[in-house]
Amino acid sequence: MNVFVVPAYNEALNVPRLLADLNTRPWLWRDGGRLLLVDDGSTDGTAEVAEAFAGPMPLEVLRQIPNQGAGRAFDRGFRRALELAGPEDRIVTLEADTTSDLDALEEMLAAAEHADLVLASVHAGGVMAGVGRHRRFLSSSAARVIRASAGVDARTVSSFFRVYRAEILRKGYARHRERLIQEPGFACKAELLMKLSRVGARVVEVPVTLDASRRVGESKLRVLPTVAGYARLTVRQVALRVRADARADA
Repeated sequence: MNVFVVPAYNEALNVPRLLADLNTRPWLWRDGGRLLLVDDGSTDGTAEVAEAFAGPMPLEVLRQIPNQGAGRAFDRGFRRALELAGPEDRIVTLEADTTSDLDALEEMLAAAEHADLVLASVHAGGVMAGVGRHRRFLSSSAARVIRASAGVDARTVSSFFRVYRAEILRKGYARHRERLIQEPGFACKAELLMKLSRVGARVVEVPVTLDASRRVGESKLRVLPTVAGYARLTVRQVALRVRADARADA
């Protein structure tokens, strides 16, 4: 079974196209899957637009008020998804703004048969189109910093488009509990990758095209808060290493 978790903040113009795309792929929910759309305090009627969409894919809208950021939205969606999913089921996350190419889903779900976490990657053979230089630099720099500080073997660390085995998320919550996702903003995806890697997640990457020209409206990513989030992750990682070295020397 596939359970989709999609955070959305003021995406009323994009959500209908996302839902229409997903509804053309009935094999995604053939085994009882569903879509969980987490409305993160939208003020443009995103939740109402989603609830009014007429399509066969089972849809559940979770309302989070007020706006709390992507990290809290993913946490809300994951907790509900884990109520529905068995150990071998898959939890798929993606952006609500339609920038990711959903044609990659088949390959990503196939890769999840032998991995705990599948990353849609624009840096490992994929394509990033219609994206400004600042966003490109932030994405590639974040990957380098996370690889260097946490030893994570991944080229793309920040993409929302991923496939998780439900069991690896359960292991993450069992280890970290309410602290599994501490970052409220976009850096939460790098944080989650780091923490799941520490509990033994097998991670693979699948090349995917991300095309910002598909989006209606502006990206919700804010550069300075996101950079600050990556900085906090790096500081926490260094602190973990210092404590580990101190215990080893004791």
